Amino acid sequence: MYGCETWSLTLREERRLRVCENSVLRRIFGNKRDEIRREWRKLHNEELNGLYCSPNIVWMIKSRKIRWAEHVACMGERIRVYRVLVGEPEGKRHHGRPRRRWENNIKMHLQEVGCGGMDWIYSYRWRALVNALMNLSGSIKCGELLE
Repeated sequence: MYGCETWSLTLREERRLRVCENSVLRRIFGNKRDEIRREWRKLHNEELNGLYCSPNIVWMIKSRKIRWAEHVACMGERIRVYRVLVGEPEGKRHHGRPRRRWENNIKMHLQEVGCGGMDWIYSYRWRALVNALMNLSGSIKCGELLE
């Protein structure tokens, strides 16, 4: 996960990461003995989630992105990192739909939590927002932050 803060993941890549993580967890925890049928079977995803209490890899990547977005927002427009991650690409566009940019991913993560309408770069409650998004239980919603 080194450098995952700057990745721009598609839904297909997120699904592949989850599949890979589940296959590793199945190898770690092994098979389960079904007492009724008296045979061995693979663990289901829900059983894996119950055994492994940590959040899945996709959520960890999203939370790291949000934390990095806080640093980028505090840097200001003078710093190159800010200009690279938030800036518009120059030159001619290719045919078809444009690729998803890093800033678009941050906005999508905010929409998942219910904060889609806010301007994340200029938010004066950025620290409270980041803490709420890092909260893995998901009990805090964006509407509570803005009040």
